[in-house]
Amino acid sequence: MKNLLIAAALTTGMAASTASADGHANDVTLQLQWVTQAQFAGYYVALDKGFYEAEGLNVTVLAGGPDIAPPQVLAGGGADAMLNWMPSALAAREKGLPVVNIAQPFKTSGLMLTCWKDTGITNVEDFRGKTIGVWFFGNEYPFLSWMSQVGISTDGGDDGVTVLKQGFNVDPLLNREADCISTMTYNEYGQVIDAGVNPDELVTFKYEEQGVATLEDGIYVLEENLEDPVFVDKMVRFVRASMEGWKYAESNPEEAAGIILDNDETGAQTEAAQVRMMGEIAKLTAGSNGALDVADYERTVATLLSGGSDPVISAAPTGAWTHAITDAALK
Repeated sequence: MKNLLIAAALTTGMAASTASADGHANDVTLQLQWVTQAQFAGYYVALDKGFYEAEGLNVTVLAGGPDIAPPQVLAGGGADAMLNWMPSALAAREKGLPVVNIAQPFKTSGLMLTCWKDTGITNVEDFRGKTIGVWFFGNEYPFLSWMSQVGISTDGGDDGVTVLKQGFNVDPLLNREADCISTMTYNEYGQVIDAGVNPDELVTFKYEEQGVATLEDGIYVLEENLEDPVFVDKMVRFVRASMEGWKYAESNPEEAAGIILDNDETGAQTEAAQVRMMGEIAKLTAGSNGALDVADYERTVATLLSGGSDPVISAAPTGAWTHAITDAALK
């Protein structure tokens, strides 16, 4: 029924957009999950290369940070769309925030644990009795689900793991406060290496290779807004231009990294780091045209449900995604 409603909205969306007197039909605000970096290159490239402008859109990209929760921004009306990891989005939906995935530029997960090899960790069972750094603010769900699946308590002790609430840096590993920390293939792992650690001193566990990977960096909007033909129309144009930006970034990583640097108001990024990050990000967006792969969605849901007595979500969601936007954007 939802897709039928959206399809109906699409048939009148352009007329409604043209008729809008205040221009809001062409304004889009996107809330990022984190600070300006190549993780979000597709959107900045679309801005820089005029892809949004060609679609008649006025797009504002809001950088994230450690104190910014995208679902809260979306719920408060501070953004039209947000980027979010699917575990966080589905957990928020179950708690009453009706978010819907309208596009999925990231096909593959970049999440992994990076551990000191000299701790003796060689497999997942070796996590028992160890301290592991985990990101929170919704990023903890994949780890907690994984540990629940393999029967390892997160309450500490010799038979469980002690969870260290990790900041968005690699200090807990470098300072030996944790045996393992959460890292992304495109970001924190490189920070560990840049700190002078030899890769041979480390062992990594990619969530993809452990069979517990969940979808990351999807585009989400509020369900109620999908009943508005003006909103639907501008999301179609936004997704189409964003995917054009992503494919350009994949093919032109150095140029994309330069665009990121131009938009980084903090001045904290370096060209070498952003070029490296863009190369890794391109591996995660490769193979995606923006449309959510239903098999990937179902795998994510199954992972989140298989959490024993404390799963991330308690039931399979309904209405948590739609192909209506990408079907119209990509035809």
